[in-house]
Amino acid sequence: MPDPQNPPMGRLDAFDVGPKKLTVQTEFFVRPAWRVETKVYLAGALKKVFTEDLSATPEAELQRIIDTFHQTKMDEIVAGLRRLQQ
Repeated sequence: MPDPQNPPMGRLDAFDVGPKKLTVQTEFFVRPAWRVETKVYLAGALKKVFTEDLSATPEAELQRIIDTFHQTKMDEIVAGLRRLQQ
């Protein structure tokens, strides 16, 4: 699969969870096939990786898909943290 003409931008969000920093980083990779990975770090330690294959995604849709994937993971994490607080 060729590299996209305009590679999409990744996303990075961080917020405090008690005394620790939670970081959510979403990146686009072209090799071996187009894919998006969201990595979740707590206090700098990698805790979880989510991956989705984008090889069948039209190039024009890549940025929207990446933004949606990142926001969905953020929403899931926030919902999980709220459940823990109750």
